[in-house]
Amino acid sequence: MHCSIIPPHLLTRLAAVRDARLSVASEAARHALLELAPLLQVRSEVLRAPVRPGSAVMGTLTRRISDAGGREDLPGTLVRREGAPATGDAATDEAYDGLGATYRLFSEEYGRSSIDGAGKPLEATVHYGSTYDNAFWDGERMVFGDGDGEVFGRFTASLTVISHELTHGFTQYSTNLEYQGQSGALNESLSDVFGVLVEQRELGQQAAAASWLVGAGIFTAAVEGRALRSLAAPGTAYDDDVLGRDPQPATMADYVETTSDNGGVHINSGIPNHAFYLAAMALGGRAWEGAGRIWYDAVLSGSVPPDCDFRAFARATGEAAEKRFGPGSREAAAVADAWVRVGVLP
Repeated sequence: MHCSIIPPHLLTRLAAVRDARLSVASEAARHALLELAPLLQVRSEVLRAPVRPGSAVMGTLTRRISDAGGREDLPGTLVRREGAPATGDAATDEAYDGLGATYRLFSEEYGRSSIDGAGKPLEATVHYGSTYDNAFWDGERMVFGDGDGEVFGRFTASLTVISHELTHGFTQYSTNLEYQGQSGALNESLSDVFGVLVEQRELGQQAAAASWLVGAGIFTAAVEGRALRSLAAPGTAYDDDVLGRDPQPATMADYVETTSDNGGVHINSGIPNHAFYLAAMALGGRAWEGAGRIWYDAVLSGSVPPDCDFRAFARATGEAAEKRFGPGSREAAAVADAWVRVGVLP
């Protein structure tokens, strides 16, 4: 399932720029756009594969980081394996640490043995391509570009980018969510949700102290923006002369009907993202233990069909909250209220 962190609308804006000061970035965006179609084809083929929900048997964390050396050949040369010391290369060591942080959330909090539930080794390739403006999960491994240096920096610099993309692997092995329309937006939202939870857990943050940002740290200083997305305030992550304004809606009142980006999967994901944020803030404390546990339970409940829409997923999270914390519990009430506030439930 090829899922990339940079949405098509951002690459399209950047590719259209005709400013000599951004010539490298514009060319890098055009190249990244050309690769999206074949990546989507690979993703659709992976999605047709049987789901392997795995077991609760604990496995051993196994990481392997390879270096593509500026080429677009995978996997590249193995440069760090599990237990080896830091290499001194920032991208290599950030990828290694980010994979470990994501593994620990799913293993230590939710009892899942790696992303597939069966101890799958975590593989990543860094320094992919020349000025490559993206990071993606290709169905088997994480792949990170170094960015163009004008708009985007290296993609391993943000833990939420690493954890977002690796969570696409969890979704691949736990559901068959179609990457189109609302089910596709849910696919993206799950990666944002668990992406920020990985960061919050590593920082030991309470919900109220967290930034709730995805992709903070990958923009250069030239960009007017904090991150790619905000769960706390969708539509406010960036507002830049070149990239435009963050188009994510926070509620169904602003739902975007579009044929691009597989029906706006990177845009309308702002709605379920905000519902999660509202539930987590209402419950307080450590979000990965409350709202995060409910969302995780919902994904594995069997109540999330491949064409799941927002309302069906809202019902699944409500049922998960009731099952874990009891009907009438404050947790169940917080989840229901969150979906009402974003306009998904009446």
